[in-house]
Amino acid sequence: MKKFSTIALALALPLAVSLPVLAQDSERASPPALSSKCTFLPNAPDKHVVVKGDTLWAISGKFLQNPWCWPEVWGMNKDEIRNPHWIYPNQIVYFDRVNGRLRLGTPLTEGASGVTKLTPQTRSLGAEGGNAITAIPNNLIEPYLSQPLIIEKDEFANAPRIVAAQEGRVFMGKGDKTYVRGDLKGEVSFQVFRPGVALKDPETREVIGYEAVFIGTVKLDKKAKTDDGVDTFIVTTSKEEMGIGDRLVPIPPTPIINYVPHRPEKDVKARIVAVYGGISVAGQNNIVSINRGSKSGLDVGTTLELARYGKLIPDRTNDKKLVRLPDETYGRLFIFRVFKNISYGLVMEVTDTVNVGDQVQSPER
Repeated sequence: MKKFSTIALALALPLAVSLPVLAQDSERASPPALSSKCTFLPNAPDKHVVVKGDTLWAISGKFLQNPWCWPEVWGMNKDEIRNPHWIYPNQIVYFDRVNGRLRLGTPLTEGASGVTKLTPQTRSLGAEGGNAITAIPNNLIEPYLSQPLIIEKDEFANAPRIVAAQEGRVFMGKGDKTYVRGDLKGEVSFQVFRPGVALKDPETREVIGYEAVFIGTVKLDKKAKTDDGVDTFIVTTSKEEMGIGDRLVPIPPTPIINYVPHRPEKDVKARIVAVYGGISVAGQNNIVSINRGSKSGLDVGTTLELARYGKLIPDRTNDKKLVRLPDETYGRLFIFRVFKNISYGLVMEVTDTVNVGDQVQSPER
């Protein structure tokens, strides 16, 4: 396909609007220079028409060497990074080659000169917001947005718990009654978890949390009538049979998951703690946990590099003294769920298998 000429692009771009908001301040007019790592691909197209199913990650890959540079080429601030409602199907992302930036517009008509006229775009925060493209494919992480659950030490101690089952049963399934004791704090719908595997920091070997096993969901049927009574619940979904001692956690609101891929605010050095599902290694689109969380400044959308320590080998050309090869970067990790000391990430663009203990680090600037 023939690329737009520089002249045609220059005529069209003044009517396009930098996203995500219609800001006209001096900072937007003169955005800061991009870092040396935020370079455009040599074969980047002049434009990309957004279609349903597109993601920010995929569109970024059409223009940029690194997906975490997406906020920089738009001149986005922190609040804008966390607002997903700004690019929709049928809009067009234009590459402003002169200024090294991306612009957004919608074609109206194409005149005889071949120049496409654009109209300024505004964000829709209403029903249309649900059509905004996401950062990564939602279907890959939706099952993990409210499960698994990381439990800090003793966090389950005061959680409501199943103390008995209907008709003296030991286990319960969908539609069964179950009896619960504990403070519901006004909630009526709960997820049911079972304390699971202890997660140990690969560096300190200390337990930094427990990966609770999701069992199912229950809904309040009848409140206890006496102080020493129990609340009656109905099992609404059941992934596994529930049992006495399983704990209840309020069902969280549906989280916003399509934050823009971005660098962490400060340098992060982390390690892979575990591969979700009990397998030993991970690959593309698998879920892993790392030993850093909100305490280290991570948030949803943080994009990190996967790396492996360089091997120690003998110098066979001289004295056979051990020398260390450089660390090797082999993939990326998109953080989508964050706890205090642990985060879950989706493995992206790997060229090798991911192993427990591998490095996770901030992208080079």
